[in-house]
Amino acid sequence: MAMRRLMALLLVLMLGFTLILSGCSSSPSELTRVRLCEVTHSIFYAPQYVALHQGFFEDVGLEIELSNGQGADKVMTAVLTNQADIGLAGPEACVYVYNEGKEDYAVVFAQLTNGDGTFLMGREPDPDFQWSDLKGKTIIGGRKGGMPAIVLEYVLEKNGMTVGKDVFIDTTMQFAAMPGAFLGGQGDYVIIFEPTASTMAREGKAHIIASLGKESGEVPYTAYFTKKSTIEKNPELVQKFTQAIYRGQQWVDSHSPEEIAKAIKPSFPDEPEEILVSAIKNYKEQNTWKKDPLLLEKDFYLLQQIISDAGELDKIAPYEKVVTGQFVPK
Repeated sequence: MAMRRLMALLLVLMLGFTLILSGCSSSPSELTRVRLCEVTHSIFYAPQYVALHQGFFEDVGLEIELSNGQGADKVMTAVLTNQADIGLAGPEACVYVYNEGKEDYAVVFAQLTNGDGTFLMGREPDPDFQWSDLKGKTIIGGRKGGMPAIVLEYVLEKNGMTVGKDVFIDTTMQFAAMPGAFLGGQGDYVIIFEPTASTMAREGKAHIIASLGKESGEVPYTAYFTKKSTIEKNPELVQKFTQAIYRGQQWVDSHSPEEIAKAIKPSFPDEPEEILVSAIKNYKEQNTWKKDPLLLEKDFYLLQQIISDAGELDKIAPYEKVVTGQFVPK
């Protein structure tokens, strides 16, 4: 009899403990869905994928629905037309929209990357490459007015090359089409993000010639933005999102390329782990990832100066209108 009572008591305690645990964990129905549209799918955004797969978004009650916009203009359109809640693209897109005079324009609330993430690739190895070697050549550079093409022009000008005179940039295609176009015979060179750059090099289809990130230095290259009305109506959601991204940035900063590769592998299931490790090493070496999400005022104006020098900007947008730092963890 005593044994039966003891067993019954243990069952009651175990049931109660299970109920407590289930009450403490968030079920999928309790998570707030956030539609996030990224400009392309790349290891360049490793802190974001770390946040996804390490559960940092779930920890703050968010469920991320990720889509690939395949271009900053398309990401911005998705955000402005309520097809996405948050966009990840170059902050120049927000400058363009603000300068158009839209009332409910996009506001940058978190910066992800700290410089250019593309690599100049050619058809033959060139260990003694000099930027002057590009004279008379055509580089496939992405969409006109986008960050890849703008920073490419900035780097070329820094190295004494005048675009349109000494060297030519093909800005007629989106990034998703560029590897295929280059492999199909278009252009003399192309700029490519990871992991595609390492994959093309590994397969012997193209060769990494130079890093645009190393040449350009620190530039606010990719950032998260949402509509001004979203920040006004739902600041808690933006705060939670920023907190998760910040944890992803901190995690990437404190872990090895091998550890990061394992963490983000679910986002790149078809990529060999050695390619992921190689790409992450490339990005770590050039200080690609921000350690916190704050877009500094001086960097925002540097970005606009680069865009202006490229002839893509008529007027400077004010930092206090286009950027907010209110959600950056203190």
